[in-house]
Amino acid sequence: MRLRREVVSLGLALTALTALAPAVRAQQEPDPLALQIHGFVSQGFLITTENNYLARSKHGSFELTEVGINFTKPLTEDLQVGIQLFARDLGRIGNYDAQLDWFYLDYRWKNWLGFRAGRVKVPFGLYNEINDIDAARPFVLLPQSIYPTRQRDYLLAQTGAELYGYVDLRGAGAIDYRVYAGTIFLDKDDLEKEPAAPYEALDVRIPYVVGARVLWETPLPGLRVGGSAQLVHFELDLMFEQELWTPLQMMGALPADFTGLVEADLPVFLWVGSVEYAVRDLWLAAEYSRWHGDVESTAPLLVPSDDITNERMYAMASYRFLPWLQPGIYYALYFEDIDDRDRRSLRQHDTAVTVRFDVNEHWLIKLEAHYMHGTASLESSLNDNVPQSELEPSWFLFLTKTTAYF
Repeated sequence: MRLRREVVSLGLALTALTALAPAVRAQQEPDPLALQIHGFVSQGFLITTENNYLARSKHGSFELTEVGINFTKPLTEDLQVGIQLFARDLGRIGNYDAQLDWFYLDYRWKNWLGFRAGRVKVPFGLYNEINDIDAARPFVLLPQSIYPTRQRDYLLAQTGAELYGYVDLRGAGAIDYRVYAGTIFLDKDDLEKEPAAPYEALDVRIPYVVGARVLWETPLPGLRVGGSAQLVHFELDLMFEQELWTPLQMMGALPADFTGLVEADLPVFLWVGSVEYAVRDLWLAAEYSRWHGDVESTAPLLVPSDDITNERMYAMASYRFLPWLQPGIYYALYFEDIDDRDRRSLRQHDTAVTVRFDVNEHWLIKLEAHYMHGTASLESSLNDNVPQSELEPSWFLFLTKTTAYF
């Protein structure tokens, strides 16, 4: 909590210091090294016909709030720094706790080689970097099969370093690449026990995360294709409830000095292939991904050593008919286990339709509807601890969201 108060104080101080900047700049020529300030405030509402999704949504919920402010400052023509303060409320996630969403020092030596250090956004897929920018997309929710909003804090940024560049291939287009390595720091306050879980996560550590993305901008204007890959290693300390492991201990299946603490290692390898075509007012995109994890633990009877691969994909289309009107549609598919595609608790079909209205250059409104089939994305703890296999297999999700930004 002390860190969060310091973050908020920092944001207020920066805002106060920059309040006089417009008056000063108005009397001068535009300064290429001027401080840039941008921010947003979003408020949404969601309701589902069956099952609670993301929040207590069956009776409607306003727990769909985001607010952020960011500052970027070129120090020289090649050196820049930036920072964003962010808070959100999404069901049990966030609860308006302010955090340093990202921050970086960026040095571009040449167009084909630059360096960033800090808490840097992860270049995974086409749109992971705009997961926090509602104004940059027509949809309220990006396809959850590849960009799950509940896991935003794990996937948005990593603390470490990155090399990047843009290589002009002349007649063959261009290559945009990024390579990174670092770690992800998790707030222990977010590791509260899930009501339906037989254990409490005492600690989750990520010793390292490494990855890369390469996008080829083809000679056909607006068409780009590419791939992303990431390896992230989780270390977990789990404390199991005594009534679960005591019988196993009495049978000799667990050591006599076992206290309920289980240590587990979980390396996860993620990759995604991407294609996008954006020309004039038309936007088409599709991505296919697989995430593979191997689990090893100190107590296989409680946390079995296993490996699992899930499959994720979507196809998306959007067209801006008028400057203020942009509808869109996508179909997303998620299989939690590629070896078991039949159980409804391990799959999720998501058909989404949205309409974006740009009221003016600083204010937008979105209306969105989803038809969901399957329960893989649902949380039992949000649904009175009813198992996923017993929740309603088909249901609708309706969202509306308004965002003001500058």
